[in-house]
Amino acid sequence: MKHFPFLLWMPLLLLTNCSVHPKKPFDATRIPATPNYSELENWASHPDKTDLADRTPAGLSDEQATTAVDVFFLYPTTYTGSKRSEKNWNAAVDDEKVNKKTDESSILFQASIFNGAGRVFAPRYRQAHLHVFFCQKDTTSPREALDLAYSDVKAAFKYYLEHWNQGRPFIIAGHSQGARHAMLLIREMIENQPLADQLVAGYIVGWPVKDNFFSQCKPCATPEETGCFCSWRTWERKYGLRKAYESNVVCTNPLIWSLEEGQYAEKAFNSGAVIRPFNTLRPQMTDAEVYKGVLLARKPKFPGSVLLVRKNYHIGDFNLYYLNVRENAQTRAKMFMQAKK
Repeated sequence: MKHFPFLLWMPLLLLTNCSVHPKKPFDATRIPATPNYSELENWASHPDKTDLADRTPAGLSDEQATTAVDVFFLYPTTYTGSKRSEKNWNAAVDDEKVNKKTDESSILFQASIFNGAGRVFAPRYRQAHLHVFFCQKDTTSPREALDLAYSDVKAAFKYYLEHWNQGRPFIIAGHSQGARHAMLLIREMIENQPLADQLVAGYIVGWPVKDNFFSQCKPCATPEETGCFCSWRTWERKYGLRKAYESNVVCTNPLIWSLEEGQYAEKAFNSGAVIRPFNTLRPQMTDAEVYKGVLLARKPKFPGSVLLVRKNYHIGDFNLYYLNVRENAQTRAKMFMQAKK
């Protein structure tokens, strides 16, 4: 599977979920061990270790050693079910197979976006199984599994604040399940708290954020605004025009950083997508337009794209707009630091 373009991974991951998933209700007495965040092995990315978030596509450079900002990154679901394992409600943080999958997908292709803006911290957490998003009969177990995952995220953030932050500004970024935890983290621990003064921006991507979810933290309305958040979910354009309906969900256009519906950004605005191979930037991969709570994008063309038949481009939310997001994070970090002088 590692030779498939990044955007083709999600259909394969979803197929693995059909037969291998939790069969019994969530049991708090049978959960994986609680991670100790003083141990670097419990961080998928950390400034004190060499990891895949340190990588950059050709022509870019890792700026973590010189930046004054931090990034707290939360990866999406990689605990998806396999023929012989991954059948519990939550993953163990020392599961080597899941960690390898996480690192070679999300940490490399998503967390690395932010190494131009800040030091990247990405905690391993007892992520909930992909099945929690498809389970219809039992609604309690998925909620408990997600709550357990979020408890790790919160503990990791607290440890980061106590031991490594030292008053530095930070970006909160997450995708999919990670975005779900990121929005809760911002609402519970940052907005309406002294920490709000350190928030450069949030990138809550691949999860719907209702326009009334936060009481103080607002959607970013311009490319330079700070103390705000951006959010989008990417659908194939024609499909989205037929199916999108959630006008009360925040959606940011990551090519022009506008919230306005109907402001079309052609693919010429796309500075570069990153799929496989990682070191290659692909300018003008696709376009973007906000429409009823989702981001519309024309089908991207790349080697193997004929196999991309899904109309939800969820797995590419960040990667279709890799360089635009990277440059925007750098811009917001710069504006934040200038305002503090």
